[in-house]
Amino acid sequence: MWRYLFYALSLVAIVLVAALIPSHPGAAWALLAILPLIALGVYDIASPRNVLSNYPVIGHLRYIMEFISPEIRQYFLEDDKSGRPFNRQQRDLIKARAAGSSGTHPFGTEYDVFQSGFDFALHSLDVKQVPKTAERISVGGPQCDHPYDSSRLNISAMSFGALSSHAVLAMNKGAAMGGFAQDTGEGGLTPYHLEHGADVIWEIGSGYFGCRTQDGRFDDEDFRKKASNSLVKMIEIKLSQGAKPSHGGMLPGSKVNAEIARIREVPQGQDCLSPAAHPEFNTPRGLLDFVARLRGLCGGKPVGFKLCIGRRSEFLGICKAMLATGILPDFITVDGAEGGTGAAPVELSDRLGLTINEALPFVHSALVGCGLRDKIRVIASGKVVTGFDMVHKIAIGADICNVARPMMFAVGCIQALRCHTNTCPTGVATQDKRRARALKIDDRAEHVKRYHRATLDSFIEITGAMGAADPAQLTPQHILHRMPDQQARDYGQLHRYLRPGELLSEPVPDPFADDWARASAEHF
Repeated sequence: MWRYLFYALSLVAIVLVAALIPSHPGAAWALLAILPLIALGVYDIASPRNVLSNYPVIGHLRYIMEFISPEIRQYFLEDDKSGRPFNRQQRDLIKARAAGSSGTHPFGTEYDVFQSGFDFALHSLDVKQVPKTAERISVGGPQCDHPYDSSRLNISAMSFGALSSHAVLAMNKGAAMGGFAQDTGEGGLTPYHLEHGADVIWEIGSGYFGCRTQDGRFDDEDFRKKASNSLVKMIEIKLSQGAKPSHGGMLPGSKVNAEIARIREVPQGQDCLSPAAHPEFNTPRGLLDFVARLRGLCGGKPVGFKLCIGRRSEFLGICKAMLATGILPDFITVDGAEGGTGAAPVELSDRLGLTINEALPFVHSALVGCGLRDKIRVIASGKVVTGFDMVHKIAIGADICNVARPMMFAVGCIQALRCHTNTCPTGVATQDKRRARALKIDDRAEHVKRYHRATLDSFIEITGAMGAADPAQLTPQHILHRMPDQQARDYGQLHRYLRPGELLSEPVPDPFADDWARASAEHF
């Protein structure tokens, strides 16, 4: 049958070569190529291995093509707009700005501006000059003793372990040179986050890595000692992550080497899994008690929490707990469901949680409706790439933006999608020291600094072009969204933005009424 054709041709070839050897001794070298094919075919036929036993030798081509198919799609089949999670245009823009190029584009937009879902902004003929001071904003509410003067754009949570030491060091040095902050991710505060003196946001996940007891509970004294470091500017409690909400962190065992195990205080070589929920609390009131506990231990630095919005009633329960206890976080980081991760169950990554453009208007409105928004900063995290993305997120409810994968591109990531395999080809997302060595820290730190600077410049320029002298003047009405009927509606029409204190009086507005009624400070 034809499925054995290639194997049969190999057998014919070896017979012909054997016949030629007496008169042409050099033909014996051909056996070095043919005999392995014969041996492979015998092994394939003798082994019941699905495709290979039915298609000996040639069946291996199927697995070879499958192995290289991601690269074929990325380099030959994708157009500039179709790639996922980041398309080629986004990646090229990040790399151009990181390399110091302008990132300009010729001949007009390539987007279908009438396609449903297309977002754009309204500019003004009264262009404003936005002062440099608008690039920074203070984080720290009335209960904070040491507010942090934050850049409007910072490095989002990425753990050492998910990233190589070289990637963390390059980002840390770039952040130090550019005057912005690096979030540690839940993998713990490591020497690499402190090496070059950048401002650090220490993220505390449910595994309490770097400040945990032997049984996995929170260690107050260990936390106090490390949080007192002057480079640690803020503390972020991770409740959930956009790419894997209600799942906890996950570092494959192939990446848990001796160093990672020592830093995280977990067994070497085993999958490092965080609990889905925090052992220290299980209610909104308990969360705020934990906020106050950490704020006291770290000496009054800003303390907040990060979450992906799921059930709206649960976030409103946290708001009710704020009102009941009087304890306020200094900031809330909203992680969109489209956020990234090194490893996650595909169903959680694809199907759970609100996207950032849905979550931000809700969180902002909930805080406004409770009369708390002016005391709490909101940070947006999830698919922020450009200055326009920053304008978009701040207009619909954020104060600050965090970026993760764009910073990975800046240090050399090529979106090979091997983050979970420890075989990252660029040395960014691996614990293989030989692979990580390919990432040149000093060079890539410059890229990080330049990408940050260019993105902030773009953000400030667009803000002024929209007639706003300060980012605080951006509103949901500035951003329009193309609907399926090709009409455009601004975000103020798409979402219910509450007035100050509106949740505290009757009747509660319809979009919030049912969730507000179900919300409780005593349970999630």
